[in-house]
Amino acid sequence: MPPGLTVGNQGESSGQAQELNVYTRNCEAGNKDEVLAMWYQIRRKRKGRGHGPRTNTEQERSTKTESEEKSKQTLPLIKKDTVAGEEVGAYSDSITACSLHREIIADSMSRPGDIMIGGTFRVHYDRVYNDIDFRSSPTEFQCQMVSIEFYQTMQALLYAVDEINADMELLPNITLGFQVLDTCNTLRRTAQGALLMLSGGLDMTPNFNCYNRRRLAGIIGDSASTRSILIAQILGLYQYPQISYFSTNPILSNRDLFPSFFRTIPSDDFQMRGLAQLISYFGWSWLGILANDDDYGQSGLQMVKKEILNAGACIAFVENILTTTADKNAPYIVNVLRGSTAKVVVVISSDSHFVFVVEELLRQNVTGNIWVASEAWATSDLLTKERFSRVLLGTTGFAIYHGQMPNFTKYFNNLNPSKDLHDPFIREIWEQTFSCKWASQENLATWMENATTKACTMKEKLENILPEEQRLSLNVYTAVYALAWALHNMIHCKPGTGPFKHGTCANISSFHSWQLFQYLKNVTFKTQDGRQIFFDDKGNPPAIYDIVNWRVNSRGTLEQVAVGSYDLNRPERKTFQINSGAMIWIDNCTQVPLSNCSPSCSLGFRKVIVPGKPICCHECARCPQGHVSNQTDAVECHPCSWDTWPNLQQDRCLPRTIEFLSYGESLGYILAAIAIFSSVIPLLIWGLFIQYKKTPIVRANNYSLSCLLLLSLFLCFLCSLGFIGYPQPTQCLLRQVAFGMVFALCISCVLAKTITVVIAFNATKPGSRLRKWTGVKVSYCIVIFCVFIQLCVCSLWLIISSPFPELDTNTKPGLIIVSCNEGSLTAFWCMLGYLGVLATISFIVAFLARRLPDSFNEAKFITFSMLAFLSVWVSFIPAYLSARGMYTVAMEVFAILSSSWAVVICIFTPKCFIVLFRPDMNSREHLMGKRRDQK
Repeated sequence: MPPGLTVGNQGESSGQAQELNVYTRNCEAGNKDEVLAMWYQIRRKRKGRGHGPRTNTEQERSTKTESEEKSKQTLPLIKKDTVAGEEVGAYSDSITACSLHREIIADSMSRPGDIMIGGTFRVHYDRVYNDIDFRSSPTEFQCQMVSIEFYQTMQALLYAVDEINADMELLPNITLGFQVLDTCNTLRRTAQGALLMLSGGLDMTPNFNCYNRRRLAGIIGDSASTRSILIAQILGLYQYPQISYFSTNPILSNRDLFPSFFRTIPSDDFQMRGLAQLISYFGWSWLGILANDDDYGQSGLQMVKKEILNAGACIAFVENILTTTADKNAPYIVNVLRGSTAKVVVVISSDSHFVFVVEELLRQNVTGNIWVASEAWATSDLLTKERFSRVLLGTTGFAIYHGQMPNFTKYFNNLNPSKDLHDPFIREIWEQTFSCKWASQENLATWMENATTKACTMKEKLENILPEEQRLSLNVYTAVYALAWALHNMIHCKPGTGPFKHGTCANISSFHSWQLFQYLKNVTFKTQDGRQIFFDDKGNPPAIYDIVNWRVNSRGTLEQVAVGSYDLNRPERKTFQINSGAMIWIDNCTQVPLSNCSPSCSLGFRKVIVPGKPICCHECARCPQGHVSNQTDAVECHPCSWDTWPNLQQDRCLPRTIEFLSYGESLGYILAAIAIFSSVIPLLIWGLFIQYKKTPIVRANNYSLSCLLLLSLFLCFLCSLGFIGYPQPTQCLLRQVAFGMVFALCISCVLAKTITVVIAFNATKPGSRLRKWTGVKVSYCIVIFCVFIQLCVCSLWLIISSPFPELDTNTKPGLIIVSCNEGSLTAFWCMLGYLGVLATISFIVAFLARRLPDSFNEAKFITFSMLAFLSVWVSFIPAYLSARGMYTVAMEVFAILSSSWAVVICIFTPKCFIVLFRPDMNSREHLMGKRRDQK
């Protein structure tokens, strides 16, 4: 209202009231010249008449107005005032001469209503790039490359407004209007549009509103996060609600920065977490990232990079799509893709920017990549052309949750240039969609030259151009309904229960923008498909996404097919669901492609980090001995339990083989058979001696001692059986002791025979005192004494540290060796060493007595027997120490049998031969004859 102008309550005449009404209508119609002229006319009349003494306020206004007139400022002065309860715009003089240069935004549509809803859409996804050198007037802003997908989203707003206006219950007696415009994918046009809608749609007038009786409820937009941030900063100054349908930058959830921002699409906080989970699900560990250099791309880049690294994957490269350059840095990006070994590329971009990279990929014939799409282009119509299938087939990613809007699909399919005359976009949409041209006088000559150009006839139909499943359009539709339901709640607010002080409610005919915010943040309603819509405290809706896969349809173009979902409203383990078997990849393969810096480490191997390279660029090393890995790309191998051992592939643990010298082993039963057979030989010889005990050859060298020696040899052969079979505690306790005792008895008998021969020979000399030692008592005393010493050694061994069974898992890999632990190795070697001492003494004595008369001694045979005995046991020591497992026991059994046979063969074979085969030599005369011959 102009300064100094008052309304009827101050006593104006009916003529003045009529002037005010005309003035108000001109304001509503936006007739600036008429408004300015009437303002001066009313002021002149008021000055001429006078109204008595002025109030202080009136004097201040008059003084201010006069000073303004005198100042003759060149800038237009625009001030808010009120006429009949409505806001009007008052303009200063010289408004035409002093106004700022502005561009006319032709790409817009509007319809009046009681309450207005604004909308910004990226109908064109690029602009004409012109160099501005300021040598001439800059050219008007021009858009190019129309997007039918975003044109459909704009139509969703118009459809929702019509549907709400037709609903007599939602907003009774209220008509919604709209004003929508094309941002042309630029910040410049976005800022112009926001200011235009705030100013009333007539002109861009900062800080002023010329809607008059109409109210602006809010703005639906924008699609890009960067543009939404710009709008939100402007709207935040005036507390107007903003609902974005496609902006996902998490910073928009910051209520301190953007207090009036809402959205019907989830924040990237949820999406990037889901994309990392998708990458982990398919086992991709080596990938690249492409991101726009704007707010959407950079914030998404940081989040997805963090989530991917936390999931254990590695980033091969990160490149930015430069949104402000004509080629979007596409040639450089394609060169990076060509040189990288990463086959999976996450793209956080819009289709209008990523299409330049795809075009360059086609130009350079670079294919074979798997693209993981963010929601900004996962369901793009722009990229579904047939020629893009060579590059984009098999793309997977997160998409806006789909829904059915059958009536809207019918509405959109019925659009036609013949009916929608006020639509500034539809003719361009028609040309691009149907590859035709509108006939005009200007292009008539071109048509004559090019016969292949098809004319647009208006008979074409938009049917089947876009999928019936609505995604982005559904978000716009939901956003309009969110504003409508907020207004509905305002209408039905009951005093005392309202959201304002003392429970008051806002008036639908005169509400302020900030009051609608209170109703909007608490709105809750159900969509036609049954989804519950609400906003959390940060203005975000429930987070739910579709997982889509790109494949070629019957028309040869690409289509997006839902193969799963990511719904954070489900229980934690059911949040991520996908049918990987229904997915199509490169070259129409169904097998999931690989993207790894290094080949996967198979079962039985583990990953070894290479210094200086990413963690995913590893080498594969075989698991250490005794360890297994039962999964691919294992970070570490796990040891088997003590009683198990890895199989050959080292991918699982198997029960260890138990090893001992058993009767079931070929070596075991051969040794047992030899031992049993060998034990019979001393018995046979003993029986032979009993039969021929009166013969001289048997009686010649102490018959009783020979029988005792044969008994000890019989026991020596049998004691070897104690080493064969599963080691039992009793068996371990007695087998070495039994071996030591019977061998001590055996060697003691040999030693006693040798000493007896020496004593007997020397006792035949005249006057020899040895004659009294020639009886059998001396021999028995020697045997008993020698055996007693061994008995003492063995007794101490059993008392101090007795042998016991043990399971040895360290000696041989994969085997459990069941053996007898000797308890005290010192005692064992003392026992064995004592036998060696007895054998050595016997050997020395026999060697010294070897030249005694044959009729009285066996010195030569004893010498050979002890030499063989010592050779066996000296050889046994290194063999015993080097052998492992059952072969250690086998060596000892072999030594027992060999040494026992040495004694049998060397001492008793000559006598048996004479007894059996040379009876003529088994006579006293023959023996005495030999002695005389020797004398």
